[in-house]
Amino acid sequence: MNNPGYDRKMLESLVCPQTRAPLSFDAERMELVSKAANLAYPIRNGIPVMLIDEARAL
Repeated sequence: MNNPGYDRKMLESLVCPQTRAPLSFDAERMELVSKAANLAYPIRNGIPVMLIDEARAL
C-alpha cells in the first residue's frame, strides 16, 4: 500500500500525553502504544487520537 493514510514522520514526533514518553507504532492495530503509560492511542482515518479518555488500556 503506497499511501497508508498517515504521515510516518509525524507519528514519530508524537509523545504520550500522560507521560511524555515516546510512542511505538502498531501497524496491525493502527495504534500508537505508550509502554510507559500502558495505553494505546487509536489512529482513526489517518489521525492519531491523543486523548487519554480514548486510549485503550494494555
